[in-house]
Parts: sequence; C-alpha cells; structure tokens
Amino acid sequence: MRMRSTSAATALAVLVSSAALSVAAAGTAAAAPATVTSPVGLVVDHALQRVFVGDQANGRILAADYTGKLVGLNVGFGDVSDLAVSDDGATVYAALPATHEIVALDATTLQVKTRYAVATNAGPRHLAFSAGKVWFTYGDQWDGDLGSVDPSVDPASGTDPVTLAQFPTEGTSVGLWGQALLDTDPLRPGVLAIGQTGGGSTDSMAVVDVSSGAPQLTAWHFSDYTLNTGIRDIDLVAGSNQVLVNGTDRDAYADGKFSKAGAYPAGQAADVGRSGLIAQITGTKVAVYRPNAAQPVRTFSTGTQPAADVTWAPDSSRIFALVQDGNGYTVKPLTQPALNVPTLTVNAPASAPRAKKLTVTGKISATVPLPAGVKLTVTRTDLESPSGKALPAVTAKADGTYSFTDVPPAGGTVTYKVTYAGDATHTGASASDKVAVSRAAVSLTLNNNGKIYNHGTDVKFTARLGTTYKNRTVQIWSDPFGGDAPNRLIKTAKVDAHGNIGAWVDMTRDTTVTAVFAGDAGYAPKTVKVTAYARVKVSMAVSKHYKTAKIGSTSYQWFHRNTDPLLTSTMSYYPGRQQRFDLQVSYRGSWVPADPLWVGMATNGKSLVTLEAPGESGWKVRVRSAYINGSSGDSVNSTTYGAWKYLYFSN
Repeated sequence: MRMRSTSAATALAVLVSSAALSVAAAGTAAAAPATVTSPVGLVVDHALQRVFVGDQANGRILAADYTGKLVGLNVGFGDVSDLAVSDDGATVYAALPATHEIVALDATTLQVKTRYAVATNAGPRHLAFSAGKVWFTYGDQWDGDLGSVDPSVDPASGTDPVTLAQFPTEGTSVGLWGQALLDTDPLRPGVLAIGQTGGGSTDSMAVVDVSSGAPQLTAWHFSDYTLNTGIRDIDLVAGSNQVLVNGTDRDAYADGKFSKAGAYPAGQAADVGRSGLIAQITGTKVAVYRPNAAQPVRTFSTGTQPAADVTWAPDSSRIFALVQDGNGYTVKPLTQPALNVPTLTVNAPASAPRAKKLTVTGKISATVPLPAGVKLTVTRTDLESPSGKALPAVTAKADGTYSFTDVPPAGGTVTYKVTYAGDATHTGASASDKVAVSRAAVSLTLNNNGKIYNHGTDVKFTARLGTTYKNRTVQIWSDPFGGDAPNRLIKTAKVDAHGNIGAWVDMTRDTTVTAVFAGDAGYAPKTVKVTAYARVKVSMAVSKHYKTAKIGSTSYQWFHRNTDPLLTSTMSYYPGRQQRFDLQVSYRGSWVPADPLWVGMATNGKSLVTLEAPGESGWKVRVRSAYINGSSGDSVNSTTYGAWKYLYFSN
C-alpha cells in the first residue's frame, strides 16, 4: 500500500561635510581641542586666560582657553617659528622667517594689527617681550645677532621700529655665531637669557640687560663646553641669578661669567614659573620641582610620548603641556602643579564573618612631608548602606600608618574607603579595599520539575523561600525552549506569609522556570531552576469514507475498496516541523507496521496524506500522526503520539 503527501507553505547613508576657517574669534570653536602638527612658541596670556601656540608646518596660530579648548585660529602665515605676548596681554607677536617679518596680532581676535619687516635673509627665529619691546634673534651659522621691535613707533611715521645688530660685542670673543633662543622673567623686567643652538658654539649663552633700551652684557659663556654640551632650551630662574639649561643644569652668573650651580635629575626641557617652581619634561612625564630640590613635588604622565613643550600660567595655577596624540600635539592643562600627591593605601582582609570584628590597616605617605596628626575619614559601603556610612575618623601615626576596627553588620561585598582631604601643600587622596563578608545560605525551592503537560495547560509554578534577613522578594522567570522565545520575567513580588510565590505558565513548549532570590544583608543570593515539558497538540481528520461502524468493539471508517482515503493532520506549528505518519496493517490478528512517512507542515499546522486504496476488500488499516522530539525537525516539545484512526476497505 503506497502513500502520497501534500504540504502547503506561506531587507545608511553617511553625510560628511567639512569647512575651512581662516580667522575665528574667541569662543567659536570651544568644543574642539587646540591641536597642532609641528608646535612652536607656546605662550600664555594671563589677562585673557589664553594659551597661544604656533603650528609651523601649517602656518597657523591657535588660541586655547585654560581648559585646552580651541577658541581662536588664524591661518595663512606660511611659516611660524616663535610667539611672544606683550606684558599687558593685548598683543601676540609671531616670528615669520620665510617672509622675514614679525606680525602683531590682537590677542582677543587673532586679527593681524601690524607687520614689521626684518631686513635679514635668515630669520627672525625666536622672540621674547621685555622692557616694552619685542626682542628677536636672527641669522645663521657665523652671523647670528639680536634685534628688537619698538611697538610704540608707528611704521608710517618714517622711523623704522625695527633695530638690528643689538647684541653687545664688548670683546673679540663675544658674539652670536648661530641661531639663539630667548627667555625672559616677568619678575625681572629688562633681562634676557640667550642660548645659542646653531653655528659653531652650541654651548654659548649670555644674559643681557635691555632695561635701558641699549642691551648691556651681564654674563657670557662661549664655546668651551665646560658647562653644557649643547643648548636646546634655556630659562631664567625666578628669584636667583641663574639660568636653567635643557631643563637640567643650573648655571649661576656673576661678574660677567657663568659657573655651575647644581642640577635637577636629567630632563629634556623645562619652564620656570614665577613662583620658582620648575616644570621639567623627562621622558613621558612632566615633573614639578621646587628650587634646588632633588625630588619632584608632583609628576604628571603625558601618555606614551613625551611632551613637546611646557609653560606655566603666570599665577602658577597650572602648567600647559603640548602632548602628542593621534592627530598631532594638543594643549593639555595640568592643574594643581604645586601640590604634592600623597600615596594612600588601604588593606582589609579578603573575607570576614558578618557581625564579627575586623581590622583595617593602611598608610599615607608623600615626597613632601605631611603635617603632623593627619586626619583620615572612613566610609563603609554595603548592602545596608549603599550610599555609604561615615565611620569614626582615624589619625595617622608619625610614620603615616593607621588602623581601625569595625563590625560589619551586612554580608556581601563591603567596601572601606579612606580619604585625606588635602592641605596647603598636598592634594587630597583616597583609596579603598573590599571585604567579602559571609552570608547564611537560604532555602529556595520550586515545584513541577520533570513533569509533562498537555499542550496549552496553564500550570502554576510555586517557589518557596525560607528564612531571610529583610528581603522577601522573589523573581520568577520563564524560558520556553527554542531560540525565538527569550527568557522573560513573569512575576516579581514578596512571598506570602508561608514563604510562597506562584506564577502561571501556559505550557505550549518545554520550559525552564527559574526562581531568583537576590539576597540581602544576612543571606546570600540563590537561584533554582526546574524544567517542565509540554506535549504538542495533534489530531487527524479522515475523509472520503462512506460510513462509520464498529468491527468488534473498535469503531472504523469504512471505505470502498477503490476509494483513496484523505487524512488531514493538524499539529502545533513550529518552523521546520514535520509529523511522523504511522501506518499499520492487520495481518493474521496482528498489526504490522509500514515504514513511517515524514510529512512537512504548512504554517497553519496542517499536512495532508492520501492513502492509496488497496483495490481489494477486507483490509483493516490504522493510522496516526506523531511528533518525535529531535526527529520531527526540532526539540522544543515532548514526544507526542496522536490517537489511532481505524480504516476498513469493503466492496
């Protein structure tokens, strides 16, 4: 007997824009950092609280605020080699060696106010503002010199505000034979430090008094390399007759000469603040030193690359560093540079029992001595006090060590945070440590594990919670089998007086049900899971028979011997599901099975099988539909067998 089956079945656009900016007034680009490709001339205007930097390769001059954000920009200068700011903060001066001029810009808007031509073929190179004038160096190997611009002279008056060849040559061995750096000290107006970087004497340096208008040589050192092995940076040291060379060597000057006065730990460059503090670039750190100190007051990290330059705010409230990032060099403010950063440690036991005494120890230390009797505040954070609870303050001993005891009232993770508020010479500091405080085990059960239900049965799952400290809330989650049905929360509530909480689940698939207790201060969290199973809903309709009648005690559908029965099966639908069609023929009193037929289902859950008539009378046949877990195309239900349908073929 042959069977034939029939089955029915029922997918960014990016807009990129850019804009060019030639001159930006303060505030127009406040959201962007001030970034340059090849930085030169980092200077600070305290009157406006602006930081100016030149971008040599791109011919730009940028202004940043005290947070490092871009607030002004002017472009198109071709080449910029250095910047300086007037004493009143109203004007920024830029050296343009390619066009041999110095430009004066309005410090507020960065608009060009005046251009000063410099009659040289090499320079101007470096700038400094002192005694009401802009001083600059120019020239190249063997012909370096010092010049000035007097901003009080109107170029249209017929008098040239630019004066060249002003380096004082008071002897045959005195002169600049190459490019030279300049530095000034606002607390000592009229004094210039000059350090030669090119030509045949890269260790030569001078201090020149320009307060009278005609430069006078105060001290001179030339070309014997006894003090320096090459000048890359020079600074006047505030409060003393010294220069700082390359951020490391302190050289004193007196009686027209320089002499060794000491050194800081090796660095690459530095800037000296009005307070006398030294900001030194050393590797990927910016270290702050007090005068003549061997240990830094504070050290800032610049990341993976050293800073290109540093400069102090005039009030010493911060240092500005040019720090390399992926786009170039960005102005980065380093705040509270004069305050030493203490090191604070907290050591608590890794674990402890609840409601038992434990001891916490630690230490506070600093490279700048702390005041006696340092007070430390203590906060405990736990499940009972998630926002923190203040504990009695503790006083550090003379060696900086401290200890305190506590009895943690709550289990779970307990955090002890210790804080130092800081003082006149130290920043604040805080540190913390965690303790795993034990909690009692809780009893939590869930019923119906392993039970099998008919399709669509509403089943109540009941969780029972035992004794807890305060929390009496339980969650119940339902996770039906199959990737298309996510785990979902079906009930959250407090248990009843008996510790019970129930939730109903419509059992259309095998389902994992989970009860969750989140824990509390006295009892640990707990989760329990059960899995209950659901049969499919399956039925079969028989058609084309001419009557229904019993043979013995069994009811049969009767067919003529040449009529093909049509069998319509209906089963709970799931994508890719097949029913197994079973057929058995009665032979000598026993039911003999034929090979099963696997039949696909339409989205309405139906499948059709046409049974070919035997052409003979007297045949007894029975058929059924079945879902076999794992073999019917999925595993989201339990194996289910439909009822047998009995067929009889007569004349």
